[in-house]
Amino acid sequence: MSARARMALGVLLIAALMAPLVPLALWSVARGWFYPQILPATWTLEPWMRAFAARSDIPGALMTTTCIALAAAALALALGIPAGRALGLYRFRGKALVELALLAPVIVPGIAVGLGVHGVFLRLGLTNSALGVVLVHLVPTLPYVVFVMSGVFANYDAEAEAQARSLGARPLQVLWHVMLPAIAPGVMVAGLFAFLVSWSQYILTLTIGGGRVVTLPLLLYAQAGAGRNDQAGVLAMLSLAPGLVILALVARQLAGRGMSIGGTR
Repeated sequence: MSARARMALGVLLIAALMAPLVPLALWSVARGWFYPQILPATWTLEPWMRAFAARSDIPGALMTTTCIALAAAALALALGIPAGRALGLYRFRGKALVELALLAPVIVPGIAVGLGVHGVFLRLGLTNSALGVVLVHLVPTLPYVVFVMSGVFANYDAEAEAQARSLGARPLQVLWHVMLPAIAPGVMVAGLFAFLVSWSQYILTLTIGGGRVVTLPLLLYAQAGAGRNDQAGVLAMLSLAPGLVILALVARQLAGRGMSIGGTR
């Protein structure tokens, strides 16, 4: 395939991915956009000003969503790195069953998972709380972290740890100076996946949070259901922001690696 064909294919792919976002972006800066108008008749920043006004619920929901996603990603990494190491480095009986069990929360509909977990959390007093929402977000985020780290550890040379220990390194020194630098890119990818998955959760947040833990997806669905397309557009742009930022950072990182590889050649 020629360079022009690859470029054209890339442009078409980007256009197909960005096309659904264009109406949302236009709604966030429009007033009175009705059919059959192709573009809004009036452009305004009033939806954004209302979104960040003193009485708006959006800043608080933005902070809550960010804190919950960061906490869920951190917990998923803390649990997923050791589990991924076990799956990636060792062979044991029932390994396939463990991997299938990890896939189950991703395959099973979210509403079924949420209702099942709700009964347990109700007895533990974790419903209608941010802690309960963080813990239930481990259900969809942990499998991503475990499988990413499993792939990382499958290509990891554990002999380097043995060599470090033979030279007198302590367990924490081996962890900090040998293992973590080797798996750092995988940890970053797994953490970003976990953050984005937690950031976009709606059903699990609503089921366990009971509407008291207000996040951006909850506000987005509420505004869209009420026909507030301008506010829904603002919330959609805010919801997409982390993904776009992470995509830009990853693209920059990949571009930098490509240039360094090209330079070594």
